[in-house]
Amino acid sequence: MTKILLTGSTGYIGRRILPILLSKGYEVVCPVRVESRFDFKDFDEEEINRINVIEADLGDKEVYKSFPEDIDYAYYLVHSLTLGSGKFEEHESQIADIFKEYLDQSAIKQVIYLSGIVNDDDLSEHLRSRKKVEDILSESKVPLTVLRAGIVIGSGSASFEIIRDLVEKLPIMVAPKWVNSKCQPIGIANALEYLTGIIGNKESFNRSFDIGGSDVLTYKQMLLGFAKTRKLRRWIITVPVLTPKLSSKWLYFVTSTSYALATNLVDSLKNDAVCENNDIDNLIRIEKLDYEESLKRTLVKVKNGEIISSWKDSFQDSELKEVFLKKLEAPTYGCFKDRQELEFKNPSEKVIDNIWRIGGDRGWYYVNFLWSLRGFIDQVFGGVGLRRGRRSPTDLKRGDALDFWRVLDADKKNGRLLLYAEMKLPGEAWLEFKIENREGNNFLIQTATFRPLGLMGRLYWYAVYPFHLFIFGGMARKITNRLD
Repeated sequence: MTKILLTGSTGYIGRRILPILLSKGYEVVCPVRVESRFDFKDFDEEEINRINVIEADLGDKEVYKSFPEDIDYAYYLVHSLTLGSGKFEEHESQIADIFKEYLDQSAIKQVIYLSGIVNDDDLSEHLRSRKKVEDILSESKVPLTVLRAGIVIGSGSASFEIIRDLVEKLPIMVAPKWVNSKCQPIGIANALEYLTGIIGNKESFNRSFDIGGSDVLTYKQMLLGFAKTRKLRRWIITVPVLTPKLSSKWLYFVTSTSYALATNLVDSLKNDAVCENNDIDNLIRIEKLDYEESLKRTLVKVKNGEIISSWKDSFQDSELKEVFLKKLEAPTYGCFKDRQELEFKNPSEKVIDNIWRIGGDRGWYYVNFLWSLRGFIDQVFGGVGLRRGRRSPTDLKRGDALDFWRVLDADKKNGRLLLYAEMKLPGEAWLEFKIENREGNNFLIQTATFRPLGLMGRLYWYAVYPFHLFIFGGMARKITNRLD
């Protein structure tokens, strides 16, 4: 059986490639930084038997010794765009160097790397980093195939989410001159067809290809095209005075993007992202989607809650440490706690469903304006705020972003959800929901845990404690009583 190494298997593209590879009969080796984050529930038993999850930090040379020796092909989907400017270029190069050393000692026949379109001379830091990784991997003895994409249009993609946020929130946009840069967007379906269709194609070895859809558009045309698809009237006024820094802040406060991602994206938008090398179309025949069709397909997925992966689930823009992903219990020593325990009469399945729908568009059930205010304050201080929302309105997986929380455990069968706060805090915070049955009676146990950092942490807890008394109590009551 052909065996494929899929790095980045819990990332935006990796999560979508994995089921396709399994459907083609491959065995897939998935190195992940935290094994507990990998979710098997979307696969049947036969597919699970063909998934080999290995806990591994690709920046550690020693972990490669645990990889199987009979791997045939490899995907390199390691990107660090959500790291701050000046950080990801060095980080990506270091990991690529280590991965190259591994390739040179392996029996792998081909490595496939998804890069960005790099046809301009004056590249942004982000695109320079992608090109440098290409150069490093090309020095390996293993044949390299590089696919270069610009904007990817798909449910949960950063590009799509930013376009949607801008168009749906702003009837009139005062935009910088980069909205006139040109791009050749590609639908996620086409991107996956290229990525999975190129496996083992010897004519693609040691070559680079640009991949895109059938349209070449300016970013302004893309925004107005989205508005047309959504039947919204929008106006865009272009001004030359918005500096890259101001543009980044503008994106950060208007959209759900992090500031680091906004900064890196704005830096890249000065470069046209139009395909020049279309030779891949001689190797792989696909029906290219235009921008409008890609949008329509994506909006259907969003409407139906069929979002397999989201850029928001990246951990690179978070201070979350691996220890918290591995430790699926909130700490007890040196912590303040708010515990709410309510007996309820509604079916436990309905209460669990309410818990699983928390956040995002539904909100936090009680005094939502205070949650929104807390999210705004978090953004002002450089935090993630509430605008990340959630990947799906009904489904939660370990590792998902949920407003300014991160899902550490999502055991729906046993009615337990554990969240870790990614907002700016003088300490660390957890929020746990748990359903218990005692002698035929159902109880919701809701526990907020805060581990303060020094005196400021303690002062913070006492300052917000009066609000917690009615916010958390009201939230627990609403969760147990809501029927819609």
